Amino acid sequence: MNIIKVKNYEAMSKKALELVIHQLNMKKDSTLGLATGSTPVGLYQQLIVAHKNRYISFKDVKTFNLDEYIGLDRNHPESYFSFMNRHLFEHIDISEDNIHLPNNDINRLEEDVKAYNDLLSKNTIDLQILGIGTNGHIGFNEPGTPFEQETFIVDLDMKTREDNARFFDSIDSVPKQAITMGIKNIMKANHILLLASGANKAEAIKKMVDGPVDITHPASVLQLHPNCTVIVDEAAASQL
Repeated sequence: MNIIKVKNYEAMSKKALELVIHQLNMKKDSTLGLATGSTPVGLYQQLIVAHKNRYISFKDVKTFNLDEYIGLDRNHPESYFSFMNRHLFEHIDISEDNIHLPNNDINRLEEDVKAYNDLLSKNTIDLQILGIGTNGHIGFNEPGTPFEQETFIVDLDMKTREDNARFFDSIDSVPKQAITMGIKNIMKANHILLLASGANKAEAIKKMVDGPVDITHPASVLQLHPNCTVIVDEAAASQL
């Protein structure tokens, strides 16, 4: 695990940009695994600028998102489909055919889970971008998720719902379930890039880096990945 400490959120986003540009320069048709939430937004803003300045192109890039809420229409402003369009896809030259997120049709969830898992099994993610939850989740793999778990329907931890409530009118509006890549899917990526910013992530980062590898803290599994880079700002690294 390669730990890179930077000063603040902006520096974290810029350092992450360097690694993504390096990946796309090495392989123009890279497959990227993408995360949502507030942590990667700065990176996505930097990627948009780099694209507009013609440093990088996404026309041959494929993307796979980690997860999607269950119970929100794709056009809901807080769906991850809407989030990704708003923060990245609408501003770059990526083909719609190359964008992949889990479908979340409540009438066929099991089929959607299987379809996404099958798709992941046929594609190798070159660079997987991750955030980390305050409870140590990656994707929506909550504490207790087996490390061999593949794509599945997860009941969201109350702590996760509380953390995400800031994006909704109230905690009652936050979905209780999601479809997520499993830990096994995530660990198959060639390179994992985890980003963390803020003092509220410090304990989770400490347990991820120094704690035992245990399902009670899902991110700890990244200690076992052969090519994992962690970029943390001073606040998130304060307990290391």
